[in-house]
Amino acid sequence: MAQLETFVWGDDFITGVESVDQQHHGLVALFNELSEALMTGQDLDAGDAYLVFQRLLNYAEYHFKEEDELMRQCGLDPRHIAGHDELHRTFVDQLRGMWVAKDTMSHPAEIFLSFLTSWLGLHILGVDQSMARQMERVHDGEDAALAYEAETHPKDRSTEAMIKAMGAIYKVLSKLNVELSTANRQLEQRVRQRTFELEQANQTLVQVNHKLEVYSHTDGLLNIANRKYFDQRLEEEWLRAMRSQQPVGLLMIDVDHFKRYNDTYGHQAGDACLKAVAKAAASGLARSTDLLARYGGEELVVVLPDTHVDGTYQVAQDICAAVAKLKIPHTGSDTAPYVTVSVGVASLNPPRISSADRLVAAADQALYQAKKQGRNQVCKA
Repeated sequence: MAQLETFVWGDDFITGVESVDQQHHGLVALFNELSEALMTGQDLDAGDAYLVFQRLLNYAEYHFKEEDELMRQCGLDPRHIAGHDELHRTFVDQLRGMWVAKDTMSHPAEIFLSFLTSWLGLHILGVDQSMARQMERVHDGEDAALAYEAETHPKDRSTEAMIKAMGAIYKVLSKLNVELSTANRQLEQRVRQRTFELEQANQTLVQVNHKLEVYSHTDGLLNIANRKYFDQRLEEEWLRAMRSQQPVGLLMIDVDHFKRYNDTYGHQAGDACLKAVAKAAASGLARSTDLLARYGGEELVVVLPDTHVDGTYQVAQDICAAVAKLKIPHTGSDTAPYVTVSVGVASLNPPRISSADRLVAAADQALYQAKKQGRNQVCKA
C-alpha cells in the first residue's frame, strides 16, 4: 500500500538555498510519517506515533538553529532574524503544549495535522521564501534593510493571498492551542486542589476516627482506660502469656469507705477524689505496657504483663503509698483520717486451656481479704 502524503512537496516550495531545501524535505517526510501513523487510528501515546512526534520536534529544533546561523552569517536585517526566531520558538512551545494538552482534545489527530499543515505551508512558502530572497539581494550587494523593506511589498498577489490564508488558519489553530493549554493547566490546578482537599479531608477523618477510638476506650471522668478496654487488654495479655508462658499480674484497687466520703463531702468532691487517686496510681506504673483502668464505681484495676507476684506486690505497695501521701481528708473513714486504698494482688502463669477470669477472681479474693483485715493494705492471692 502506497504511503499517504498529507503534505505534497512541489517546486513552489524550493527556496534555492540547498541546505534549507534539504532540511525542508526532512521536515515534510517526518510530517507525512506522523500523519500516516495518526490517520491509521493510532493513539498519540502509542509507541510509533510518539517516536515520530519526538523525531519531528527534534528535527525542527535542529532546522531552526541551522536557519538562525545561516541568516546571521549572511547578515540579514535584525528585524527579519528576530521575527523568524520568534516564529520558531513559538512553534516549538505550541507543539509541546499541544502534546501536554492532547488528552483534553476531542479529536487530537485532526488538530495536530491541521496545525502542522498550516505551519509548514506558512513556514516554507512564507518566511523561508522571504529569507531566501533577502539572502540573494544581500549577496548581490543590496543593503540588508532595503532587502527587508522590499519584502513588505510582494509582487505575486496570488501567492501572497494563499500565504495570508494559511497564516489565518495557523493563527486560529495557535489560538486554539493556547486555549487548550490554558484549559489543561486549569484542569490540572483543579485536580491538584481537589486532591489536596481530599487528602486534608482524609487526614481529618483519620484524626477523628483516632479520637473516637481513644474516646471509646477512655473513662470520661478519670481519663484512664474504661472497663471495656480493660476486658479487651486483659484477654490479649492472657492469650499472649499463654503462648510465652510468662506471668500476668493484676491489681484490684478499692478506695476505702468511698460511700462515706461522698456522703460527707458531696459527689463533686468524690469525683475530684477519684481523679486524684487515679493520678497517684498512674504515677506508680513504670512501663508503657502497664494498664490502669476504671473497673467500676470507686474500683480501679492495673494489668501488669510479664510480672511475677513479687513485682506485682511491689507496684501495689507503691500505689498505696502514693495515695496515702496525698493526705486527702476523710473524716468519715474508720481506717485513717485521710483517703486510703485497699489492693488485691494476683499473678498467674496461664494454663494452656484457661480464662483470664481466673486471674480476676484471684485478685478480687485478695482485695476482699485486704478489706476484711482492716483496709489500707495490700494482700496477695
